Amino acid sequence: MALESPQDQGQAHEGRAAEPACSMAKPGKSPDPSGIRKIAEEYYRSGRYYCSEAIVKTINDEFGLGYPDDIIKLASGFPIGMGSAGCACGAVTGGVMALGMVFGREEPGDPSIDRCLALSRELHAFFIRRHGCICCRTLIHGMVLKSPEHLRQCTGLTGEVAEETAKIILREIDTPVRRNERMT
Repeated sequence: MALESPQDQGQAHEGRAAEPACSMAKPGKSPDPSGIRKIAEEYYRSGRYYCSEAIVKTINDEFGLGYPDDIIKLASGFPIGMGSAGCACGAVTGGVMALGMVFGREEPGDPSIDRCLALSRELHAFFIRRHGCICCRTLIHGMVLKSPEHLRQCTGLTGEVAEETAKIILREIDTPVRRNERMT
């Protein structure tokens, strides 16, 4: 599925930000949040990507956003709490980046920033409700980096955030969530 700009769809309305439009590569199919979770988890588990990178890569590919794989470089400084500093969870920052890829502004002064900020806040609140904080240092407290326990914890967090990010995107672009279906 590829997202097109509002200008491409002729849907910009005076006085409010236009909503992203969705054009499906295959009618009747949409990205599956649980499938997105599995893909992101596998990227992390396999060591191919860290949390933020896995989410950005998966959302870009599964939603057909069309960003080159170089977009992953933008997510490379966020793992392990922003450059291994233990601050904000890389999975959450990756999810926020992915939301920005879909709903972020393209021009100075574009009011779409308000929607993007609200959706990012929603993802943050979701994570806080489930885990109590977004501090990587706290989330992995007492774990040895790259140990089986750490790998299990962060693989799960990566998948959870990728899935929730996908659900937010699907809801916001008004595309029905279809279980057990993936675009090929």
